[in-house]
Amino acid sequence: MNLETEEKGSKLSNFLRRKSTSSVSSSSSTGSQIARRLSLGALGLVSVSSNEDKHKEKESAISERRPSTVTVNPVSNYRFSFEVGICENKNRKNRPTMEDVHTYVANFAERLDWGYFGVFDGHAGKQAAKWCGANFHSVLEKIVINNDTMDLRCSLNNAFLQADSLIRDKISGHSGSTAAVAVLRWEEEVDEDDDKKSADDVDVHHPLFDFVPTSRHKRMLYTANVGDSRLVLCRKGHALRLSYDHKTSDILEQQRITKKGGIIMKGRVNGMLAVTRSLGDSYMKEFVIGNPFTTATEITKSDEFLIIACDGLWDVCSDQQAVKLIRNIKDPKEASKMLVDYALAENTTDNVTVMVIRFDPRVFLSDDSGSENDQSEKTQATTIDDKSTTNVQTIA
Repeated sequence: MNLETEEKGSKLSNFLRRKSTSSVSSSSSTGSQIARRLSLGALGLVSVSSNEDKHKEKESAISERRPSTVTVNPVSNYRFSFEVGICENKNRKNRPTMEDVHTYVANFAERLDWGYFGVFDGHAGKQAAKWCGANFHSVLEKIVINNDTMDLRCSLNNAFLQADSLIRDKISGHSGSTAAVAVLRWEEEVDEDDDKKSADDVDVHHPLFDFVPTSRHKRMLYTANVGDSRLVLCRKGHALRLSYDHKTSDILEQQRITKKGGIIMKGRVNGMLAVTRSLGDSYMKEFVIGNPFTTATEITKSDEFLIIACDGLWDVCSDQQAVKLIRNIKDPKEASKMLVDYALAENTTDNVTVMVIRFDPRVFLSDDSGSENDQSEKTQATTIDDKSTTNVQTIA
């Protein structure tokens, strides 16, 4: 074990020890201010939080920790195979304003048990992040519904480019936002030569969930990001990053920017922006592009949860540390709060927003889905602007 790893492990142990002796009740928290809830089609519900400061916050640090429970369609009895927890904190000590926005959509694209999840970290004002929180899911939904056979990575890429253009047209000023977006959905593999359902495909009722996958279904997770907000999947306790940090320290991003005539000065694009890709930032669009890094991952019983968070967490916490901190916390609301508390304890200097999506393996009726006998599982990752594709293979 090297010194850096040992130091990180010691910090993690000390934090967990402090948490175990703390008697602070999560009920003391005021909770996120949900900007609005609205129906999406016949099945969906959108929950958007921009944490508007309509009411003065209490001086207590506890009140700033905002665990947000997104109640999925409270007027119905839909039973989903995933659960979402969100926590956000302005970090009053270091930040006068909150520029993070998050969005969660249940039954996305009017499909049962689909989910959309997004975290947007604004800079130079909140306008771009706020627009993304209120509108990006609608842009993507329209593309998905109108092109249901398109690879969802292409749909995500198109949505990012459309959103980038719309922000440029609709928002004045220099505001920009990083973005980390995920779509969880079921896909059915159809055999054109077989018109009959197999015995396993007979419609059945699941005792726990409204959607029942058959042997023809596979569960897919699609992700896309620009900037340094990150998506991390926990697979059998191991962290698998499903995003790419678009920073000026990245050699490929440096080469792309300098080839266009830009410069990297003091760790910033043209001395101004620390991220090399974003939505908005129209005055820098020649260099700071909106093309996302995208991935496609099949979700099985091996996959436990997904973390989506802004750099306020990742600046002070590694991917594996985050997974280790919350793996044994079954409630995603408490898990997200744990990660926010850790970031604050480690003196992060930014706003912090964390979303945790925990997958319920019981939705898979078959015993062999994601079994221990799987030799490997693959994630396909693509950055479409340069047509480069990487197959990332991880041993199960």
